[in-house]
Amino acid sequence: MPAKLHITEVGRVAVPAADQDRALEFYVGTLGFEVRSDETFADGKMRWIEVAPAGAVTAIALTPPMDGGPTAVDTGIIISTGDIEADHAALKAAGVDVDPEIARWGSPVPPMFRLRDPAGNSLTIVEPIE
Repeated sequence: MPAKLHITEVGRVAVPAADQDRALEFYVGTLGFEVRSDETFADGKMRWIEVAPAGAVTAIALTPPMDGGPTAVDTGIIISTGDIEADHAALKAAGVDVDPEIARWGSPVPPMFRLRDPAGNSLTIVEPIE
């Protein structure tokens, strides 16, 4: 067993974004996330962007795809909402690539649907069961 570690949180999750400006517009303009960081480094050749829902602990880092890596992934990210019906309808009306229907398996599984960002990365939105 290793020595005691000092891990404190899941701070951010990286999502590939070949077009960071387009991704930023989607996550902020469409999903309503806030920008936590938008900085250039490596003499302006690279950019680090973090976005998150207001008040959320974990952010999404919109990063250029790694050399030879995928340009779109099933992120495994699950976003919570207080009104899945309204959010599904609003995203669908805005032209976002969302599942046609909200999946409902019954308790203990919350209602959910998936969406794809402009690069094709998939995320899941759920309305937690109280």
